[in-house]
Amino acid sequence: MNRIISVVTPVYDGGAKYLREAYESVRDERARLPEGWEVQWLVQEDGTTGRPLAVIPEEPWISTGMASKGGAGVTRTMALPRATGELVRTLDADDVLLPGGLARDIAAMEAHPEVGWCISAGLDLLPDGSMVAGPYDPPEGPLTYETLLTAYDEDNFPVIGTHLTARTPLLLAVGAWPAIPAWEAIAAVMLCAAVSDGWMISTPGGIYRKHPDQTTSQSAYAEVADLDQLRAIVRAQVEALRRTGWRWP
Repeated sequence: MNRIISVVTPVYDGGAKYLREAYESVRDERARLPEGWEVQWLVQEDGTTGRPLAVIPEEPWISTGMASKGGAGVTRTMALPRATGELVRTLDADDVLLPGGLARDIAAMEAHPEVGWCISAGLDLLPDGSMVAGPYDPPEGPLTYETLLTAYDEDNFPVIGTHLTARTPLLLAVGAWPAIPAWEAIAAVMLCAAVSDGWMISTPGGIYRKHPDQTTSQSAYAEVADLDQLRAIVRAQVEALRRTGWRWP
């Protein structure tokens, strides 16, 4: 039986402008996976209109779902009951995977069975069409909780939370993406790191598209929550988990 990596993509009504490109990138990755591996793509609407899902072809490796609006974190988590993969990889609806990205995720997790998650570097696609590397990308190698917490406190978080690949039992055990109105992708990385070291893949695994229509660029995004409160609750959650002394696996 083939092994599966489940790619989770949240989308909202009005946010599917680039979803077809995301689909094409996942579709193309299917041919680049190691022998014995398959992709499952979970596309979950943040809402129940069905409209953003209409651009997705009906194919056996794609699973779509809907639930009441709750934000990106809740939407990703609501897709997990359909996940059949031993690994879960996040992909936003306006981003794309780079060639070989999923294969590198799988290779890293197989080469380092002691880690519960990995994350790849990314390229920012700017509105003028240029691409730049992340300013704080760590080198290839282990990622520890202490390193990430220090960077978090200094407001220069070094990785892209939406490039996380985690072992499915670990992701479920830490509660997946917390139900907060923003920063949920960073929180998921930190929660995984609190109980398991990760692995940094220095080769970019995806493109993070920066554009005027993205949720974080909207003026209303600045009003979704007090930033100090967000920073405080994420840190409180991960520190509380860390203090339990539980380690994965």
